[in-house]
Amino acid sequence: MTAPGPALTRVATQLRDGGPASVSGLARALALSRTAVENAVTELAALDLVVDAPRPASRGAGRPARRLAFPAGAGAVAGVDVGTASIRVVLADLAGRVLARRTVSGFDLITRPAERWAGLVDGVTGLLTEAGFDRGALRAVGVSVPGLVDDAGRVIISSIIPDWSGAVLGDQLSEAFGCPVAVDNDVRLAAVAEHHLGAARLVDDLLYVSVGNRIAMGLVLGGQPRRGVHHAAGEVGHLAFGDLGGPTGRLSWRRAPTAAEVFRLAAAGDAEANTEIDAFIGALARGIATVAMTVDPAMIIIGGGLSLARDQVIDPLRHDLHRVIGLPIALPVVGGLLGADASVHGSLVHAYTRHRRAVYGLDGLPVPTVRTAAVDEPDAAQPADLEQGTTLGR
Repeated sequence: MTAPGPALTRVATQLRDGGPASVSGLARALALSRTAVENAVTELAALDLVVDAPRPASRGAGRPARRLAFPAGAGAVAGVDVGTASIRVVLADLAGRVLARRTVSGFDLITRPAERWAGLVDGVTGLLTEAGFDRGALRAVGVSVPGLVDDAGRVIISSIIPDWSGAVLGDQLSEAFGCPVAVDNDVRLAAVAEHHLGAARLVDDLLYVSVGNRIAMGLVLGGQPRRGVHHAAGEVGHLAFGDLGGPTGRLSWRRAPTAAEVFRLAAAGDAEANTEIDAFIGALARGIATVAMTVDPAMIIIGGGLSLARDQVIDPLRHDLHRVIGLPIALPVVGGLLGADASVHGSLVHAYTRHRRAVYGLDGLPVPTVRTAAVDEPDAAQPADLEQGTTLGR
């Protein structure tokens, strides 16, 4: 594989992210000599990373200058999020533009491993066909799973999908797809997605807290996901929030069996439900504050199903958190923008990050900006939505 020089990666990145350009236009944009650009274009052409763009219609007597383009459609990268009730898949081109997506559901992913595996593999290959690619066009895949995952893609432990504990999932999926596969924890990758294209763009130090059926955290520090020596950074749900759940880490509620029912009762004016939610928010604030003051992030993002109840969760949590911390510091607390799609988009970013050589044929290109549907503020949540979203915990 090629070890690229600065001009090579700069020209490729400019064409990928900035669109078609002439040699002279590239030279001006990058402050490079025309010769340096021409040499880079020659090398990139040998790597199939530059093609001729269609010439615009001429408006004068002269022939239009040759324009160059990045072949974004020459290959594809996939992201997959394996949850407890569904598998989400997105497919993007080499420039990071999301081309297609699908959700596989309708069966128990926990107790039916064969259907889970088939849903994962068929979900990716089906999207390839839908987007007009053959299977050989797949350059890399990222996968998010509930559990501790090491750098080799081995699931150290997953209490949510126990039969994957100990499995070298990266190697198994790489064999199935015929390309490199990067695997990581789902909540960590949700934090990566919010940093890359969500609520924390341009924020390099953030704490992501996913609150749904369980509570889990992901850290991005210095612009990089923090995994820790044992790949367990952020796995504090059962430690910081143990009083809120049972022995499995699943949140437990007294007024009604589920969060959705408790919040529905509270919205209808039920005093006991409102009291329970107030106590929950207070305990949540104390646990988050302990971690936040350990790493001192620039922002706290609340994700997971309960983040949809902004008026009932995020606003009072912001107030309680600042009260518990008790310091004159500005610590923004915001809801995530990506909702239930955070982990799948994080897995896509992870694939570009870990396997850029397989994606581009060289190492130096930065990760592209993933472009998906416009990210809007979520609508007001309905109670039934509150337990959906990212699969939490181990």
